[in-house]
Amino acid sequence: MTGSTRRQFLLGGAAAGLGAGLGAAATLGVQAATGAGTDAASACPLHGTGTVPFHGPHQAGVDTPAQAHAAFIALDLRDDVDRAAIARMMRLLTDDAARLTRGEAALADTEPELALVPARLTVTFGFGPGLVALAAPATVPSWLRPLPAFSIDRLDPAFSDGDLLLQIAADDPVTVAHAARMLLKDARSFATVRWTQRGFRRSHGAENAGTTMRNLFGQVDGTSNPVPGTEEFARLVWIPEGPLAGGTSLVLRRVHMDLDGWDRVDRFAREQAVGRTLANGAPLTGTREHDEPDLDATDAVGLRVIPEFAHLRRSRSADPAERILRRSYNYDDAPAGGAISDAGLLFASYQADVDRQFVPIQRRLDELDLLNEWTTPLGSAVFAIPPGCAEGGFVGETLLA
Repeated sequence: MTGSTRRQFLLGGAAAGLGAGLGAAATLGVQAATGAGTDAASACPLHGTGTVPFHGPHQAGVDTPAQAHAAFIALDLRDDVDRAAIARMMRLLTDDAARLTRGEAALADTEPELALVPARLTVTFGFGPGLVALAAPATVPSWLRPLPAFSIDRLDPAFSDGDLLLQIAADDPVTVAHAARMLLKDARSFATVRWTQRGFRRSHGAENAGTTMRNLFGQVDGTSNPVPGTEEFARLVWIPEGPLAGGTSLVLRRVHMDLDGWDRVDRFAREQAVGRTLANGAPLTGTREHDEPDLDATDAVGLRVIPEFAHLRRSRSADPAERILRRSYNYDDAPAGGAISDAGLLFASYQADVDRQFVPIQRRLDELDLLNEWTTPLGSAVFAIPPGCAEGGFVGETLLA
């Protein structure tokens, strides 16, 4: 049998058996996913069955406890896409995202078994300046534009900007990869991929729930976050009015971390640069991670205990409105040349107003943050995160309906 004939035979057989194969897939997949019929699997707790509701006043993936794996994918709209086409695209994306987050296969899913382990999957959509200008030109927020230039930036277009963002997160990397492929299939008639950035945290169950993540410098990252469900969180994160009410904004910064250079810094100097102890993240004036730092404290010779150049001091403000929600992920790519690491942080910041909250913080960091000696922003993008939707609706309908 020739190669061509074999291929025709296999394709013909696949077409003939597609209905039966997909009909049995859910049953077989559930058995495999839950370990049915195997003593060893049933003895182990499973974390892959957890789900996060897709529908609601806010999109999931912002106030959701951060999952272990994430992919941020930016797309550029095709030249012939208009407002009506954006609405069609978002209806399609919303429907499949809702299915996938329930642990169900997307409508045209050719690998439905991969959808049966949702692992707390969330899909969050973000709109860039170009998309909002097409969808609702009179409602583009003033902050929806590239950030001001900062002296520390070395931005690469390969990691910056974009019209549409897919933020896909789950506790399992296969779930993230499968969801990304399904959604990109939905979008390919409307948009092309501009960039993809993947990140990770500790695996689900490796630490107690609520433990602050550590970045690859070994420091805790996100100690002072507002707490979801509180009035403060609502005030700082959710947009209060207009067509984006119930949504938020996302600033995504790709920050390269010079781990090789960090290796040469002793522990005392590291803690001075950060303003916190590395052991438990406590401020240098405290003993526990969430102790309030005393920025006025001085040592025996009159020097600030938390130095002027410390990241903790530079990132704080006396203005209670200048706060953000950090939901960051580490990345670790293959090094080249004499380096032994090419790693960093996908710094994801959510806030109601980028200009009012994020930009002032970043300006202080740009002026005098000692961590700038070992960190370099390589990518930057700003997106509007629309509110959520009810069943039967679609994300973005407040701008497009």
